[in-house]
Amino acid sequence: MPKLIAVEVIATKILEIRGRKVMLDRDLAKLYDAETKHLTRQVRRNIKRFPVDFMIRLTRREYQKILRRQIGTLEKGRFSKYLPYAFSEQGVAMLSSVLNSERAIQVNILIMRAFTKIKEILLTHKELAFKIEALERKYTKHDQTIKEIFESIRQLLRPPPVKEKKIIGFHVEK
Repeated sequence: MPKLIAVEVIATKILEIRGRKVMLDRDLAKLYDAETKHLTRQVRRNIKRFPVDFMIRLTRREYQKILRRQIGTLEKGRFSKYLPYAFSEQGVAMLSSVLNSERAIQVNILIMRAFTKIKEILLTHKELAFKIEALERKYTKHDQTIKEIFESIRQLLRPPPVKEKKIIGFHVEK
């Protein structure tokens, strides 16, 4: 059996499409050490196992956007003419029952760990963002208070206004 892939490498294959974390059929096929057409054939044969929240078919625009992000420019005729499928975490789990091989089971375990790791990272980032926001609110109030203190100190440091002295005595107008 070929060496399995690190969870971190698998995590780089997880994309966000339509607000969901998914993996493309071609990336999964590489991980399973299978051909993409074999994977999609097995999926089509067992289509009832893959509802819309488990698997979606990408639009041409979504596919080109992903390719441009990964490659930079597109060369005509170089990529598959078929639009890829994208599998959610549940869809990937379902693939292990469709692709009945030892490699598929082992890779699925790693993929599930990668999805879990991403969720943990996102949760950590949300907690950090919340803490930073709370600190910003706290120090914004302090900033205003500090500004008011400095303004009061400036007023105290200003010399008192000079009053015009009244000249005492008799004045002759010229």
